[in-house]
Amino acid sequence: MVKDSCIAGCIWLIPALPLLGAAFNCLLGRRVGNLLVGIIGCGSIGLSAVLSLFIFNTFLALPVEQRRIEVNLYNWIPSGDFSAPLTLLLDPLSMVMAAMVSGVSFLIHVYSTGYMRKDESFARYFFYLNLFVFFMLLLVLAGNFLVLYIGWEGVGLCSYLLISFWYERESAARAGLKAFVVTRFGDFFFLLGIFLIFVNFGTIHFGSVFEKAPEVLSTTTATWIALLIFAGAIGKSAQVPLHTWLPDAMEAPTPVSALIHAATMVTAGVYLVARCYTIFELSPIATHTVGIVGLATAFISATVALVHNDIKRILAYSTVSQLGHMFLGLGVGAPGAAIFHLLTHAFAKALLFLGAGAVIHALHEEMDIKRMGALKQYIPATFWTFTIGALAMSGIPGFAGFFSKDAILHATFVHGGVLVWLMILLTASFTGFYTFRIVFLAFFGEKRWDVHVERPIGVMTVPLAALAFLAIAGGYMGVPHALGGMDKIGGFLAPVFSSHNPAEPAEGGAQAPEILLMVMSAIAAFGGIGTAYYFYMTPQGKEAPNRLRQRVAPIYELLSNAWYFDRVYQAVFVEPFMKAAGFFWEAVDSSVIDNAVRGVANSFLGGGSIVPKLQIGAVRWYALFMVLGITVMLGYVFLLM
Repeated sequence: MVKDSCIAGCIWLIPALPLLGAAFNCLLGRRVGNLLVGIIGCGSIGLSAVLSLFIFNTFLALPVEQRRIEVNLYNWIPSGDFSAPLTLLLDPLSMVMAAMVSGVSFLIHVYSTGYMRKDESFARYFFYLNLFVFFMLLLVLAGNFLVLYIGWEGVGLCSYLLISFWYERESAARAGLKAFVVTRFGDFFFLLGIFLIFVNFGTIHFGSVFEKAPEVLSTTTATWIALLIFAGAIGKSAQVPLHTWLPDAMEAPTPVSALIHAATMVTAGVYLVARCYTIFELSPIATHTVGIVGLATAFISATVALVHNDIKRILAYSTVSQLGHMFLGLGVGAPGAAIFHLLTHAFAKALLFLGAGAVIHALHEEMDIKRMGALKQYIPATFWTFTIGALAMSGIPGFAGFFSKDAILHATFVHGGVLVWLMILLTASFTGFYTFRIVFLAFFGEKRWDVHVERPIGVMTVPLAALAFLAIAGGYMGVPHALGGMDKIGGFLAPVFSSHNPAEPAEGGAQAPEILLMVMSAIAAFGGIGTAYYFYMTPQGKEAPNRLRQRVAPIYELLSNAWYFDRVYQAVFVEPFMKAAGFFWEAVDSSVIDNAVRGVANSFLGGGSIVPKLQIGAVRWYALFMVLGITVMLGYVFLLM
């Protein structure tokens, strides 16, 4: 009980500290200077991370049945039988998310102090960054749907502010607006899902909803609620068809890209589906939809990453693809594996983005990997840490990504069928190819640049080293039983998904030794890396990409244009909307409304011009008007009588 009360008394500080940091930098940042802004910005997140780890350690000491602590901070909206309090919930799922978000965000904040040190809007940047982390922590610690939705919309707002941070550039302003509009589309359906939950349960409290869901919801109602919730997740986590905003979000400063792709924003959708998994279990249609969308997204985005040359966009499409892996895990009945992959992906992807930022910084904002090369000898620390991130992302045995990706692949083979497993295995091999395509073109070969290399300063290198350690060691919290491990992360998360009964193998699915599937996964990863090595490191293979591009020109055009999603949206939605807006502007706003307003104004101006002419200073005229006025008044009275 003492530990319970200790944890309950500290939970609110986890999101409160970043909020205090944001408030300080907003109100006083420009006055106190960049040094104090950086200390407050990083310190507030660092304290939140330390507190999260302290609570995590205390949390582990609790009996399993006591690992669910709720804190009611304020009874916000009481109305009759309905109540919407500001409630925070700490259970194994929110605990691992809070620790990951605060920890990775702290390293990104530290890196930012070096990367953004010359920016004139340093204080504004850290204000947005702290606020972003606050809303994400509020989202993962929320105890009901309303508090979660506040955090949900908050991260959407902050993503808009950070993506368009350099708003002087039109491309950045457009990218921020695109992210805001596209994600709002998914948020609308998520809000409908919350309304439908309230209609059926009379409450929005997680505990009450998930406990009563099997009794209250029919399969049809559960399907509608789950699909509406998933629509919100599709927007936030950039799944097909609402994935087009995330690559354009690369207009943000590179540390922001790391924050969005690793610790915040896009992981919110995966967390939401995992949090509501009790509802999804009641609807086979919903879970199959999650899996199908995840598989399609993983494959489509991975193929696009194969041909792009912008280092940040390659990593952006990689994020979309890895999120697809996570949703596939949720769809095939492995929510624990999906969350495990979310954690390992956060370590590796933050490392890759920050490493890419160091490369871009070194070459003075150059992002085209074809204009890089031979950087290994100039920025060796960046090379080694980036390579570790690439190995982890590719799923090489011994690195974090291998264990989490294997858990999803195994669940897919057993519950999704062999065909689905083969598709996601092929997608996994693509991951090895495009990540090491960056490594080989950026760090090896001949020098294809002629600028002075600006080496990253120490404050940028230390976070890379810390993330590299996590990208190696982070996977060992989920070593499967087949390798003699205890799958600690799976056991820790099990109480959250305790109602989940593993599905029977799907038609076409099968049981197989997990070791054999691991070997196949490793072969796929090494195959992708080997192909990249042949294409970009061997003399006989360097012409292969050009020959392949010529032989499959239509496919190359399809992939280089990102499967034409943006073009279709532009033709079907954007251009007709802009034409309609132009029509109403010319035909209604300018012709009708503007002329009506001008007509009223002109009538007053005309009347005003007549009155001065009546003031001529002649008494006889004033007397005449008085007599005429009296005559009219008397005539009116006599007519009424």
